[in-house]
Amino acid sequence: MNSLLDTKKYLAVLLAVVLLSAAALAACGNNEIPNEAAQGRAAEAEKQVTVIRNFKTASLDPHNSWETLRAGIVETLVRMDDNLEVKPWLAAKWEAADDVTWVFTIREGVTFHDGTKLDAAAVKASFERGIAASKVLAGSLKIASMEAKGNELKIVTSEPHPALPSELVSPYASIMSVAAEEAMGTEAFNHAPVGTGPFQVVKFIPNIEAELERYDGYWDGKAKVNKVIYKFNEDSNVRALALQSKEADIVYSVPTETVVSIEQDKDLHVDSIAGLRVHYLLYNQQKPLLQNIKIRQAIDLLLNRESVAKEIMLGNGTPASGPFNSSLPFGSKEGVQPSDAKAAQKLLEEAGFKRNGSGKLEKDGKELTLELATYSARPELPLIAQLLQSDAAKIGVTIHISTVENADTYIRENKEWDIVTYSSLSAPRGDGGYFLNSAFMPGGSLNGTDYENDSIIDAVKKLNATSDMAERAKLTQAAVKAVMDAVPHSYVIYPNLIVGMNNRVTGWEPGPEEYYIITNQLDVK
Repeated sequence: MNSLLDTKKYLAVLLAVVLLSAAALAACGNNEIPNEAAQGRAAEAEKQVTVIRNFKTASLDPHNSWETLRAGIVETLVRMDDNLEVKPWLAAKWEAADDVTWVFTIREGVTFHDGTKLDAAAVKASFERGIAASKVLAGSLKIASMEAKGNELKIVTSEPHPALPSELVSPYASIMSVAAEEAMGTEAFNHAPVGTGPFQVVKFIPNIEAELERYDGYWDGKAKVNKVIYKFNEDSNVRALALQSKEADIVYSVPTETVVSIEQDKDLHVDSIAGLRVHYLLYNQQKPLLQNIKIRQAIDLLLNRESVAKEIMLGNGTPASGPFNSSLPFGSKEGVQPSDAKAAQKLLEEAGFKRNGSGKLEKDGKELTLELATYSARPELPLIAQLLQSDAAKIGVTIHISTVENADTYIRENKEWDIVTYSSLSAPRGDGGYFLNSAFMPGGSLNGTDYENDSIIDAVKKLNATSDMAERAKLTQAAVKAVMDAVPHSYVIYPNLIVGMNNRVTGWEPGPEEYYIITNQLDVK
């Protein structure tokens, strides 16, 4: 008995020693990383955030897509701060040597994702590539020549251009490595561009998602998360469901009608902030009918901006009185145009339309019918179209609504439309010059109908030649007065930026300029 007990004790001790040894070996395995360190690395590996944007992109070419800057892949020489003032970014400083000459000092210690150094020559090459790739960028920068020496870049413009620094805020002015593109080939580069941002592209599925990983050599401090899934989905209900199911952490442009249900979840919240965007109707003045200002004025009078703010935006927006929010120094100061169906009908009658036996307005035996195109990436736009359709029908005007996938492509490639519901960041650079140049100057990126108005063009030219900010505000308001008199657009609402978030997200909040989404400060609990 004693011998058997002694044997059992011996085997028990031996088994304990073996188990302890195995545990010790396991703890010291994988390059002998201690348990605590291994747990720390596992926690770091879980620092992933998923973002869903409301527009898709088929390419990450930074000179033709804003999403590349938004995703933290590339950066610009200057950026907007929280007060909408232009501040240094990849440029440490700049100065105007004369009316057409600017000198930018490129920041020291910045590298591209492939480890190569950023200097003035690399910036010059990026601008040259961007100007060749983007008519929008070429038109906004007005660069005649550039000279690079070390970290100093001299830019000479083709005319006095006091707004050049603010134009360099544009995502199309992002800095990328031309040398990397030459080595990779353009197609591969456009799927994984090499920039200077806190994140680099691991995988890109066009129009679906980009997988990003932290660039540890980032000049402004290593990002707090090490992986980002950056998705694209134009279906607002799908985006909202992804947030509610916890599949996504940050979702842009959630439908207003889902805000209450989202906030009932203790793990979620919604930020609705006053932005720099305006929703508006764009009129196709290549159509003879819309060349008649009375027709445009009548449609403008049919718009019930108060109903849009209350019933469609559910309080997440302000009725518009022009392209720029009245809260801005250069914003519209006139009152909001009230809806007036009787006045609208009178204008249409003055344009030659009369009610027929069916109650429809007609002229020369042809009923007044308008083709309106909208798109669903901004969920309130189709609802605005439907509200206008309903109010127009009450005075005998028929509006046919079609939903298109890409409004910009549709505007330029189709000429049969009369009206498009549209949305623009009208003041993303703290100044009105961007929108006025883009929407009303020949060749402007938002001027898809090639609209020209001499009074507006003259006003914008004066603005472009002025550097004093107070004077620019006055000239912007003068240009807006010319725009409102001509009615090339009908401004409907200044929508809030509505972003749904999981409460695990820290160190981040949406900005009204809608430029900077993925940053090195973005973190998760």
